[in-house]
Parts: sequence; C-alpha cells; structure tokens
Amino acid sequence: MLKNSTIGFIGGGNMAEALIKGMLNGGIAADNISVAEPLAERREYLSQTYQVKTVEENSAVATSQLLVLAVKPQMAASAMSSLDGSVNADKLVISIMAGVSTITIEESMRNVVRIIRAMPNTPALVQSGATAICAGRRAEKADLQMAQELFATVGSVVTVTEQQMDAVTGLSGSGPAYAFSFMEALTDAGVKNGLSRDTASKLAVQTLLGAAKLVQESGLHPAQLRDQVTSPGGTTIAALHTLEKGCFHGLIMDAVDTAVKRSGELSGIKLQ
Repeated sequence: MLKNSTIGFIGGGNMAEALIKGMLNGGIAADNISVAEPLAERREYLSQTYQVKTVEENSAVATSQLLVLAVKPQMAASAMSSLDGSVNADKLVISIMAGVSTITIEESMRNVVRIIRAMPNTPALVQSGATAICAGRRAEKADLQMAQELFATVGSVVTVTEQQMDAVTGLSGSGPAYAFSFMEALTDAGVKNGLSRDTASKLAVQTLLGAAKLVQESGLHPAQLRDQVTSPGGTTIAALHTLEKGCFHGLIMDAVDTAVKRSGELSGIKLQ
C-alpha cells in the first residue's frame, strides 16, 4: 500500500531523513518522495544523498497522497497555515510534531482532514527506532495500517491512545538522551579507573547494546536479568547499592515525569 503512494514531507530534518532512508531501504521509489525544506543547504544534501525531490515551499508537496508533518512544534502554526485549503480528506496527514494533538491540527484546517499522530525517536536514524502512533477522530483503520507500515521501516511500532502520547514522549521520545547520558557516565567512570577513553567507550556502548538485546530476545523481566548478574557479596550488588542510595530508580522515573509534563505543556500550542 505504501509503495504505491506519493509521499510529501513538510520539513527535512533528522527525523524526516530517517524515515526517507527507511522507506528507500523498504523499496519505496525516490521519485515518489518529495521534501519541502526552507534551508537550501539541507535541500541540496537530501537531494544528492537520497535522490528525492526537494522544494522550498510547503504548498509544492501538497499534491502528495500522504503528507508527513516533520517540523518542530514551535513551527506548527506557520507550517499548517501554508497548507490550509490544499489539504482535504483525500489525503492522509501523519504528524510527528511533539506535543501537538490531532484535534489541534484538525481544528486549524478549514477542510476535513485525516490525521495520524506519531512519536518516533532518534534511533530511527539507524533503523532501530521506537514509534507510537494514534489515530485522529476522522482517521480510518487503513490509515493506521499505512502509518504502521511507514514507521516499521525504521524500527518497531506500537499503537496507543492519544491520551498516552505524552507518556510515550517522556519515555521513548526523550529516552535516547537518558541512555546517552548513562553511556557517557559509564565511559567517564572507565577513564577514571584507568581505561583509555576509546576502550571505555567501546565497552560502554556494547554493554548497553547487549543488555537491551538480551532483554528483547530472552523475554525475561529486566529485574530477573539483573539478578542473574548480581552475585552475593560481589561487585555488582555493591554498585547497585550505591545507585539506590542515589535514588537512581526514582530519579529516572522523575526525569520521565518531567518530560511528560513538558509534552503536556507543548500540547497547549494553538495553530492560528
């Protein structure tokens, strides 16, 4: 279904690039993809790297059957204004704008529109993303299937309610940054204890990658796998004790809560 569609991107940033790369790897023809991007340098890069069509004006991609809104939420108003009147119920609109609800988008358009909201994360750049999708009021089952197919090209996809999207944003949308910070701290700890930075970085990266893969493939709860590594009186339980004294578990939960709250605040953006 996706392979036969023309796809237009409003915005040509990192997430748009990730989706373009995934779609091309999934067999979508470059001729079927167009990108509206105001920065000439970025247009040139996308055109040369992926052989997709690039244009400056948003309205130039409005003829596409599927439109992907890939701009920052702060740019939502201007992006939607440039499309108003040229988008109708014949087109499917997929928004990856963080915090902007489907109702907000629907109410900003003079025509009836079919909206799917999505929250992918940056590992989509290496086809290892986690994306949650939800349907707007007028979206159909086939629209969700189309979105599922699109985001499956860059990783795993789950369907949630719109009320759960702020939680998704705080967990998986912002989650890579938490992992990067932890990875950096592990590397610094290795350097502090005598390893070269290159060696410490390689060990930290592979440790997190391997741990995630073990959870995914074993089907075991992370706590069970942690117990398997934690010997009585050993080094791991000593380290875990230090983490718990620093409220590690609660601190991560608080960080997600803060991101969820901010996502809710962004939901208040009005498109005028």
